[in-house]
Amino acid sequence: MTKIVFKPSHHTVEVEPGTSLLAAIREAGVEMDAPCGGEGSCGKCIVRIESGDHETDSLGILPDVAMKEGYVLACKTQVCEGTVTVEIPEPVGRIGGKFVDNEDAGWQIHDDLLQMQGALDPLVQSIHYTVPRPRLEDGLSDLDRLLRCMHNEGGKNGVDVPISVLRSLAEVLREDDGNVTVSLVRSPHGDRVMSVEPGDRTARHYGVAVDVGTTTVAVQLVSLTTATILATRADYNAQISCGLDVISRIHYARDPLRREELRIRALSTINNLIRKVALNHEVSLHEIRAAVIAGNTTMVHLLLGLNPEYIRMEPYTPTVHTAPLCTADEVGMHIHPRAPIQICPSVGSYVGGDITAGLLCTRHADNGDAVDLFMDIGTNGELVIGNHDFLITCACSAGPAFEGGGIEHGMRAAMGAIERVDIDPLTGTATVRTIGECKPVGICGSGMISLLANLYLTGWIDQAGRFTRSRNSPAIRIEGRRAQYVLVPESESGTNNAITVSELDIDNVIRAKAAIYSAIRLLLHHVDIPMERICTIYVAGGFGRFLDLEQAITIGLIPDVPREKYRYIGNSSLMGAYFALVSSDYRTQMFELAKRMTYVELNTNLEYMHQYTGAMFLPHTDRDLFPSVRAAPLGIMRSS
Repeated sequence: MTKIVFKPSHHTVEVEPGTSLLAAIREAGVEMDAPCGGEGSCGKCIVRIESGDHETDSLGILPDVAMKEGYVLACKTQVCEGTVTVEIPEPVGRIGGKFVDNEDAGWQIHDDLLQMQGALDPLVQSIHYTVPRPRLEDGLSDLDRLLRCMHNEGGKNGVDVPISVLRSLAEVLREDDGNVTVSLVRSPHGDRVMSVEPGDRTARHYGVAVDVGTTTVAVQLVSLTTATILATRADYNAQISCGLDVISRIHYARDPLRREELRIRALSTINNLIRKVALNHEVSLHEIRAAVIAGNTTMVHLLLGLNPEYIRMEPYTPTVHTAPLCTADEVGMHIHPRAPIQICPSVGSYVGGDITAGLLCTRHADNGDAVDLFMDIGTNGELVIGNHDFLITCACSAGPAFEGGGIEHGMRAAMGAIERVDIDPLTGTATVRTIGECKPVGICGSGMISLLANLYLTGWIDQAGRFTRSRNSPAIRIEGRRAQYVLVPESESGTNNAITVSELDIDNVIRAKAAIYSAIRLLLHHVDIPMERICTIYVAGGFGRFLDLEQAITIGLIPDVPREKYRYIGNSSLMGAYFALVSSDYRTQMFELAKRMTYVELNTNLEYMHQYTGAMFLPHTDRDLFPSVRAAPLGIMRSS
């Protein structure tokens, strides 16, 4: 056996010789980011071996000088017999995410989007009954008396009562002289009794809405009695260290043990958030009686322990689009074990329940002849265009650039992340603003968009994202054919290292924005509708919340249309899950929207590649598509 000692945590683990160092790190419970899922392509799982025999295939990914100092990629290194001591560097930007937590009232939602359709009708209803005492002459069982009482007070016939409820029914009916609270699961296929408890407990009746994102997980605690949102909490998805995007995680999940690890990581994030909101509002976990979960198709598969492998392989077939109604015990959520878990339905391999839930926050169901566009920008970009007559949807892989991935000094939106950059048009030097207004330690997605937009508008980069060689700037270092931009010098950095941006980093952002914009163009081409006909553009998702509209248009990420057409709707996935939790009309509408949507697969679409090629410039090869930014660089360069 091989003994591995990890520094600085001093965790130890014993493994078989030949074990991957990344696998050993996982087994030891040590956190290590591997954004590519252990494929060896991202170069992020860098560790330093202080001592011990090992074999590595890191050369070509890490420079020779780094390997001479003991640095290797954990996913490309196997340990040999004996004792191996490994130093794991502290990751940058892991703590202090830019999340919106409102423990008092949850989300502020526009009245025109939150008008409940019909009466409040949550996924689980809590109803107080007074069941008559048994009598010698009536010949009724305890269950007969309960069901007759429920029917006499307006309940339906044919209510299902599971054996788990019957086991305690006799004691419960007699504990408080027939006063009981029945929790009833509402379903189009018939109602089911979830629990019967003594006394009137209708005021202590809660549910949770959950958004399981690739990067972020958000949870809302909701009073099912009044539909009041009591709290909203969010945190990074613990799966991140196993891969930044869905493709990386699908690769990681090929091993059944790793698939189970991903399931547990997602559940641990959800359960920790539920525990926090419940504790802060003095709600017991047993009082949480229902949950609605929205997430993309891959995240749902990983949460339920389903094999996601075939989502990425042609013909891109998921195991399920509409998951059956599960219980918390089956899923592994730490709420009432018999609480129903409603999974929002997906439409395609890359258009999931987060989008069908999100559409509940728009007018797509009843917008008449007006054509609206819905876009959720993240590691994937999901789009829906249509009106009450048609709905066309697609998804594109933007990659992790908007989350700071694929950028040498990139990071997620956390404390110390550069989120805005201003460029001096004469010197080319930068002034930055960070999250938390502290020393910069890296740059996040919104910071990269800000940087590119202002470098372009001031003429320091061209349409292809290449730094100008005809003007001198102390911030631009030219080394042969390569150029590097010094965003923050060593003396001003929170890491004591310069924060730089290369032309390769810029290219990764251009590729990401091109994926989004070309998907928009493809949908318009598919339905033969000009950009001008779009009435409203809904921008959803956590990334969209911090998106500067003008800068996003400048780089060609989103259409150059009148700004009043844009409407930011926040985390529409979470908001839609909330709607489905508290209203049967919204639940019905969500499933109807999923059935109406036509999914366009981009992976095999030649027109998409044509559109993508045109979008690989700032803002686009067809500059007439962006009239408001078309002449800006030339004008500034003349003035300088």
